[in-house]
Amino acid sequence: MSRIAILGWGSLIWDLEILTPHTTGGWSMEAGPRLPMEFSRISPKRKLGLVVCLDPTVGVECTTNAIQSTKTDITHTINDLAARERAPLDLIGAVHRNGLRKGRMPDVCKAVADWCEDNAWDGAVWTDLEPNFFGYTQQNFSVDAGLTYLRTLTGENLTEAHNYIESAPQQTQTPLRAALAKDDWWQGLKENSQP
Repeated sequence: MSRIAILGWGSLIWDLEILTPHTTGGWSMEAGPRLPMEFSRISPKRKLGLVVCLDPTVGVECTTNAIQSTKTDITHTINDLAARERAPLDLIGAVHRNGLRKGRMPDVCKAVADWCEDNAWDGAVWTDLEPNFFGYTQQNFSVDAGLTYLRTLTGENLTEAHNYIESAPQQTQTPLRAALAKDDWWQGLKENSQP
């Protein structure tokens, strides 16, 4: 029987959504491989807020989390995650002991495959959406550029961005998040959002 893990580090942790019936048990927090990530993706789904993604250029290694799929066929698990993420199949990464390795970054595929082998998983899938900050802003992502971009958001766009970044697991500790923790404007948003 094939044991397949779904790896998460962003909104999957607090909102499995349509993936819920396709998982068993809860999240094993901080049990996944360490992968390079940053909040360098602008998400149309999240009202143009910044979301965390795997980013080999500016990302720092953060611990991921794992939950077991109810499926034993890696293809079915890929399809389940793609449906939850509203993402094309080629932007779902996957490795399996049958030799499957698919993903944007060979280093990530190797890290996940090694983790699977060390932890008795037959395979794993993950969201492999690209950083797209430059495509929206015509600027390379940096902490300063990210802070400047967040300050352009207003209303529900800013609320969504704030909620997403603050809800991400604590171990998703990136340079942008560290800067926001010391930013008076951002911390003021937190105080204003509390009842």
